[in-house]
Amino acid sequence: MAEAADIQGTGPSPARRWLRRTITVAFGAPLLAGLLQAPVASSPAFAADDATGSKTVDVSLDTLAPSAPVEGDTVTITGTVTNRSNKAVTDATVDLRVGPQMTSRSEIEQVTGRTGYRSDSDPAPLADAPTVKIPRLGPGLSKDFSLSVPVSDLGFDEAGVYQLGVSLTGQTSDRRRVLGIERTFLPYQPEATEKKTQLTYLWPLISSAHVSAETATDDQQTPVFEDDTLAAELKPGGRLDELVSLGKDLPVTWVVDPDLLASVDAMANGYRVKGGALRLPGKHQAVAQRWLDSLEKAVQGHKVVALPFADPDLASLAHRGKDVPGSLGHLQSATALAGTTVETILHVQPATDFAWPVDGAVDPSILAVATSAGADKVIARSDSVRDDLPYTPTAARPFSNGTNAVVSDALLSTAFEGDMVRTESSTLAVQEFLAQSLAITLEQPEDQRSIVVAPQRVPTAAQAQTMATALRGLSAKRWSQPSDLLAAAAAKPDPDASTTVPAGSRYPKKLRDRELPVQAFRDMKTTRDELDDFKVILTAQYRVVPPFTNAINREMSTSWRGQARAAALYRINVLEYLQTLTEGVQLVDKSDLTLSGRSATIPVTVQNKLLQDVHLVLRLTSGSKNRLNLNGEGYKELPVRISGGHSQSVKFSASANVNGQVPMTAQLYTEDGTPYGQPMTFTVKVSEITATVMLVIAGGVLLLVLAGVRMYSQRKRVAARKAEAEEAETDATPEATEPEPQPESGADPEGDPEAVPEGDTPQEPEAATEEHDADEPEQPSDPTPDTGSESGDPSGPGEKVDR
Repeated sequence: MAEAADIQGTGPSPARRWLRRTITVAFGAPLLAGLLQAPVASSPAFAADDATGSKTVDVSLDTLAPSAPVEGDTVTITGTVTNRSNKAVTDATVDLRVGPQMTSRSEIEQVTGRTGYRSDSDPAPLADAPTVKIPRLGPGLSKDFSLSVPVSDLGFDEAGVYQLGVSLTGQTSDRRRVLGIERTFLPYQPEATEKKTQLTYLWPLISSAHVSAETATDDQQTPVFEDDTLAAELKPGGRLDELVSLGKDLPVTWVVDPDLLASVDAMANGYRVKGGALRLPGKHQAVAQRWLDSLEKAVQGHKVVALPFADPDLASLAHRGKDVPGSLGHLQSATALAGTTVETILHVQPATDFAWPVDGAVDPSILAVATSAGADKVIARSDSVRDDLPYTPTAARPFSNGTNAVVSDALLSTAFEGDMVRTESSTLAVQEFLAQSLAITLEQPEDQRSIVVAPQRVPTAAQAQTMATALRGLSAKRWSQPSDLLAAAAAKPDPDASTTVPAGSRYPKKLRDRELPVQAFRDMKTTRDELDDFKVILTAQYRVVPPFTNAINREMSTSWRGQARAAALYRINVLEYLQTLTEGVQLVDKSDLTLSGRSATIPVTVQNKLLQDVHLVLRLTSGSKNRLNLNGEGYKELPVRISGGHSQSVKFSASANVNGQVPMTAQLYTEDGTPYGQPMTFTVKVSEITATVMLVIAGGVLLLVLAGVRMYSQRKRVAARKAEAEEAETDATPEATEPEPQPESGADPEGDPEAVPEGDTPQEPEAATEEHDADEPEQPSDPTPDTGSESGDPSGPGEKVDR
């Protein structure tokens, strides 16, 4: 390993080391032979570290400024030393050690991986440099330190990357030795290089899925969020807020998940949050709107790349989902939605032709899936696409299968993945990043190359702050200059760089184990199929289809990696809510019927609990066509259109032929003939009635009708008589009159106009004659009706009118 390699100026000369090793072998062989019979207490590496005591004290470097000094600067290092042992350290000295120039990127990586002091590789303390004296450091105690030294005293001969170490040497119970050391790097490039490396840094704005498939019933379709955790990321100091506030002043390419923008935009316009069975009003509209306004200003003048909606997991889709029908269709819809979402919300035109697999790991199946949805450029990483070159090639890469790729640098892309909350971790990461970037330029200073840095998808706030510090360290542009992803993809590829697509067997196992399972894609297919069957019955599909389509896209998100349980729960919630809606249109259960006669009408009720109209086809099927048919057939279909929130009864004409029970089945269908919902069954009992029975029943009914008419007539006549009698009594006067002389019998009829010829009797007018029913007794008190000439006026009350 290079860890034991000779590095000029870091220790004893090669000749002296060779002589020392020769003497050791000559005089130590007999002793070694005896020791071989004794048990080995520890490994050589552990013994070496323990012998030097270099892990007794922890040395922490908290700040280093300036991070990339030039002539005339003074380098200041601050930090802390902590005694990790159970014994006190006395007469301690904190000093500075400056090593030789690093000649390659691999040397920098090797030094980063070292722990403990190594006399054969770590340089001696810098002569005449300031030190910090610590008389006594008790067990578990810490002491801060600060060292400042002019650049001119560091002994830099030329531009390059130099190892910089801070160590503590102290006295323990047995002897004085180096008890702890921490290493970092100091990039030194006082003048601008002739050829500067084009550096593209991706600035990701990606989050997890927060929005459910549910919407409120209002006209705005207020979205319902699974939780309100997104607000914490948007608030001042939150992760997403830090990314925006830092990124606006940095030369970066924004890589945005459109689902994040859509979710925040939904919050700004009013949202609800699941709270058990309740849907509570959201309270962070102002926070969301402030963040969107800040982001819109921040991206102006920068390149923006839009990932497919909800950042789908391309590797999971390629390895687990492509064999499930319809899975690739989800990716296509997510890609189509990306550009319009970003443009609508941020008012910028994004690039939508880039695909970014997890950690830039690719194989033939991932590339095939990534390009199937329209992306023609894939963001890969150099630890997946490896080059056997002594330098770092340009990122642009045309693969042998025809796919264009942008291969990001693995060391720079993973530089800030650790815990950057500790100031020491942040400082060391920044210095290593700057050192690696300068080393790239110095590998081939006569050639300009273009490199890309694709950091972790979801950096924490502390990681974002460290990334920003590193980019500010490059602001002097002495060995690099900023570029963007579109320019990097268009750069001239290096003809010596590898264009071979890694085989599927080389895909990292740790990434494969975290992929979405095949069942996840089957669940998505189930949801999509039920949505397709449901939407065709709707008159306002726009209220249902987009929320569920977006939810299915979120089910495929890269953010579910490592969260298998949460991902499964989200898929279940989406499907169950869809089923709740589909069950809102159903057949109402019907009890058994009895059909008496040869024909009848059978009603079937359809209920619509939705807030919009639906249109379907209702089919009623007879289980025995010979006993009961529907318009001469075994089944009958009728179109149904039901208003939102209503029920409708659909009537079918049926004809019976034979007595008995007939099972009936009602089933809803979409207009294209697909069954909708569950069938509903009931039984019709047919009881046929003979002609004789029908005649007897008809005769009885007729007698009842006649009796009723007779009773009604009698009551009407009685009422008429009473009315006439009352009227006559009212008209009579009480005055007394002399009786007129009556003609004697046999008088001359001519002498008296009232005389009546013998043998004639007085003729009452026909109209005044009233017949009495034999069953009705004569009333002696009733006056004789006096009927005058007929009148054309309507009859008054109580009058008897001849018709």
